[in-house]
Amino acid sequence: MLRIYEVILEVIGELRPVMGQIERCDADLARQMRRAASSVALNTAEGMCSQGRIRGARYHTAMGSMRETLACIEVGLALGYLAEVDASLVDRIRKIIGTLVRLVGK
Repeated sequence: MLRIYEVILEVIGELRPVMGQIERCDADLARQMRRAASSVALNTAEGMCSQGRIRGARYHTAMGSMRETLACIEVGLALGYLAEVDASLVDRIRKIIGTLVRLVGK
């Protein structure tokens, strides 16, 4: 099992309050964020059990979904749905993206 998978699950758990804040203002954006965050974990898990190009494709999809999750936070901040988001949480999201970038390149 990839160590990053556990980090992904932890970050998703930490995103729950952020999703709740966004949902109070924009249910559609919160729903999209939930789907994107779930996709990160699901595609990473699928990639761990895949081989060859399929593995890379799953990690690539997970990477895009993690970037989409971050974009939902950025949009929530820009629209005033969120006053702030813990910088360490955003940093962990960026590290997940970086790890997935490296996995796609393998």
